[in-house]
Amino acid sequence: MEELDAAGRDAIGQIVTLAAEEGPGGPLLDYCRPCARAAATPMPPSSNSSDPHNPPTRKGMTRMSTLTFDFTGRTVAITGGARGIGLELGRFFVRAGADVFLIDLDEDEVGKAAAEIGARGLHADVSSTADIDSCVERIVADTGRIDIVVNNAGILRDKVLWKLSDEDWEQVLAIHAGGTFRLTRAAVPHFRAQGGGRVINVTSYTGLHGNTGQANYATAKAGIIGFTKTAAKELARFGVTVNAISPNAETRMVASIPEDKKAELAAAIPMGRFGDPSEMCAAVAFLASDEAAYTTGVVLPVDGGISI
Repeated sequence: MEELDAAGRDAIGQIVTLAAEEGPGGPLLDYCRPCARAAATPMPPSSNSSDPHNPPTRKGMTRMSTLTFDFTGRTVAITGGARGIGLELGRFFVRAGADVFLIDLDEDEVGKAAAEIGARGLHADVSSTADIDSCVERIVADTGRIDIVVNNAGILRDKVLWKLSDEDWEQVLAIHAGGTFRLTRAAVPHFRAQGGGRVINVTSYTGLHGNTGQANYATAKAGIIGFTKTAAKELARFGVTVNAISPNAETRMVASIPEDKKAELAAAIPMGRFGDPSEMCAAVAFLASDEAAYTTGVVLPVDGGISI
């Protein structure tokens, strides 16, 4: 829902005044009727926040610039939730009123992260069917539902392909592509029973263009794109949308890149920098929202223009 600041309201007020002077039947009057309603709508009270980019407004709502999202009553599961993009998404959904479950292999870190943001932490290996099925059972037992799944878990095992071991190859695919498949599959029966759901997968520019030393990672991310589009076709009849974002953010994986190589990569981004993990939230929020009910099978770049 879009809101207006004081300056915007003043500007619309001037347009409304001009329309009134123009008289009935004037083109400005028809144009500005919805604007006048927006100008007359009081803004929700906002609380003081230490995060100027994403200040909370009232309970159950999170304001992001001019957008406000309300996920009250929704249950969200996020893999790779202990840090980086997963943690920032969890923080956003908690502020927006959702019941949030962070899933991660690092039991200590996911517990700390969940306590920090007011979510619940679940220890699991996303490459394990038993672990993922147990997570979904716990989520549904605790909240009665699962509405939004964010498949974000990932690892790197970077080597040129002739030096990749079978384990390097299989582990990366098992976490990225396998984890995405397992959590989505486990959620589908609940989505069908509820009459809908949202799946947001995390892929990469590398999945489309490849990258030296990342044959395993590129294959996994390309597979997630194919999975997203196929699942979107299969699940649309049940009111389930399946989309993906292709982020370019300063995560732990990016931090592990040598500084000279990271500088080269940043220089190739039209916006000249890696994104902050929190900058991924608006795109995911839209894809998870009711407003995105007719959007499915999309891969949305949130990458500073690197994919142009």
